[in-house]
Amino acid sequence: MVAWGIYLDSQIAQKFSGQQWHLPAQVFSRSLALYPDAPVSHGQTIAELNMLGYRKVANPRRVGEYSASQDKVEVWRRGFQNANGWQHEQRLLISFDARGVAEVQRLSDNRQLAIAYLEPVLLDRMVTQDREDRVFVPRERIPQPLVEALLLIEDRDFYQHHGVNPSAIARAAVVNVKAGRTVQGGSTITQQLAKNFFLSSERSLWRKVREAYMALIIDFRYSKEAILEAYLNEVYMGQDRARGVHGMGLAAQFYFGRPLTELTTSQQALLIALIKGPSYYNPWRYGERAASRRDLVLRVLLEHDKLTTEEYKLAVNQPLQLRDRDRRVRQSLPAFFSLVRQELSARYGNRLANASGIKVYTTLDPLAQKAAEQAVVAEMARIKARTKKSDLQVGIVVTDRYQGGVAAMIGDANPNFAGFNRALDIRRPIGSLVKPFVYATALSNPSYNLATPLKDEAISLSNGQGKTWQPKNVDKQFKGQVPLLDALVGSRNVPTVNLGMEVGLNSVAATLHQSGWRQDVSIYPSMLLGAIDGSPMMAAQIFHTLADGGRYRPLTSITAVLDNDNQLIEADHRRATQAIDPQTAYLVEYALKEVVKRGTAKALGANFPSYVLAGKTGTSNDNRDSWFAGYDQNNVAAVWVGLDNNDTTGLYGSSGAMGVYQSFLKNRRPMSLRSTPPQGIVTGYFDPATGQAQQKECNATIARPAMKSSWQPTANCSHGSKSWWNSLFE
Repeated sequence: MVAWGIYLDSQIAQKFSGQQWHLPAQVFSRSLALYPDAPVSHGQTIAELNMLGYRKVANPRRVGEYSASQDKVEVWRRGFQNANGWQHEQRLLISFDARGVAEVQRLSDNRQLAIAYLEPVLLDRMVTQDREDRVFVPRERIPQPLVEALLLIEDRDFYQHHGVNPSAIARAAVVNVKAGRTVQGGSTITQQLAKNFFLSSERSLWRKVREAYMALIIDFRYSKEAILEAYLNEVYMGQDRARGVHGMGLAAQFYFGRPLTELTTSQQALLIALIKGPSYYNPWRYGERAASRRDLVLRVLLEHDKLTTEEYKLAVNQPLQLRDRDRRVRQSLPAFFSLVRQELSARYGNRLANASGIKVYTTLDPLAQKAAEQAVVAEMARIKARTKKSDLQVGIVVTDRYQGGVAAMIGDANPNFAGFNRALDIRRPIGSLVKPFVYATALSNPSYNLATPLKDEAISLSNGQGKTWQPKNVDKQFKGQVPLLDALVGSRNVPTVNLGMEVGLNSVAATLHQSGWRQDVSIYPSMLLGAIDGSPMMAAQIFHTLADGGRYRPLTSITAVLDNDNQLIEADHRRATQAIDPQTAYLVEYALKEVVKRGTAKALGANFPSYVLAGKTGTSNDNRDSWFAGYDQNNVAAVWVGLDNNDTTGLYGSSGAMGVYQSFLKNRRPMSLRSTPPQGIVTGYFDPATGQAQQKECNATIARPAMKSSWQPTANCSHGSKSWWNSLFE
């Protein structure tokens, strides 16, 4: 027995002295940043709080509660861990105006804050091969009423016995003999812990002997509080599809959608009730049975003076208060998680392969993801019904303009499908999405401005091998010449080709590469009309560069990774560069806003007349691929709609992909662009026929933003000067 005890003791010591569990990696969303002038609306903030499981009340009195008026939100924010350390709980008052956040006030001292964050949403936990899932909660953060309820129901003599309770075993034996079956167990909490940690669930005398012996050793070696901590983090509490739910921390999230510390007495009692049989007392399937068991726990607490009569009546009359089954504990994000896994491997190598308890902080915006999923499901159903093509597919990437990360990603018409990720992995001609970069190449040269006339006449280009290419406009017409701005707004092909040939194909390719295009570009004239293959992720990258004032920041899905001790794990950092000068980016954005107002995306502008948006449609040859890229103040989005077999869809960018983006904005509610001209941009005046720079006082001019270097007006007006009378009223 001594030798056997030494052997068992070594097993126990190995388990308890080291890492007791291989904790799954936790994957978090971005933290919502709140600061004066932040483009975050009142409605978005409330939606975020609801997603985080905050309770709406009239007056917040405890952590995890909030109240809302027409233009203010008061919230008692939880404490949380992020890459900058532990963020303490705070009471905040957030005020809003038409632009977003007006101010953030800390109510403890009425101080105005420069910035405050809400905690990130826990998206998922990457479970180990044993399929166990848990959220570790240290003993000091486990509510004492829950511990008291556990001991009264499961092991009343816990602090008196030494791991095994002979009187409880004898009492259970008598009850079971009288009943003729097993109706009561005599195992202590320590015995249950020994069984869960080291033994199987087989029913045999030999297993019970081992269980009792190990319980005695555990009780001798470790404190009662350490045993309670281990038990409350190990106990089996149910099943989340293929994953086992272990421990009270995860059970609180699984059943109620809230941290363990925020549960009511009634909710804590239900957790203790479930220990007896999580399947038998499953509260979603057997609500009355679960409520009856919960009420038994509450009655025991009342009988032992742990509850007053008033507290008991209040708790016993409450509903089960389960989380809404539609509010998922684990987010189904197959496309985004595939990007996260790729980036973890690329930036961190094999360092994280066997790490326990790491925390991965991502750029995902849960509200943007939800809006994108709803848009894909609803709009793709309409497009499929209209085209009679049931196998149409979609890929969408949404980025955050401020942090330079991927805010949402969907790779299939079924957003939950974990298969081919079209957001990342397709390679299709991007069509007219390339045109803004042709025009950006030209506008970076002072010889060009938004009023510069471009030839719109039939052209024929030869490759030197007897083959010719004769590009045509979509309307099959030629206008002779059109201003540069109108050529981009109307997405006219022939003027674009003429412009691209003037500035040089290599120069256009260089603009694309500097903007973040990570794919070879074939240097042929057809590239000017989008005969280059890419994915929604690649399109989102280059349009994000435009939207960011020409600054190229490699899109990322991960902001930080912490180890089990909350220490930052260093990784390769991605550097930002100025790919397109800010003045050029501003002029291209001006044109893209005109595209939404009166160009190929005017249907989008008509649906959002009160908002300033920018965007560009794209269609490949024979209507095989429908593209749209657009942005507001918050997000850049790139959408592709097409068929996996590369067959024709009959869709243009405006009739396919743009509809998905439009539906996304209806779900998300856009924030108008706030475009401030950078230094060096002036209001120029030009002759609309020749594009020649004119004085402000000249007749028949058009006003356009221009680089100061490209607006050098002549001394004489082409059409004479305005009278002093007309100038007076301008």
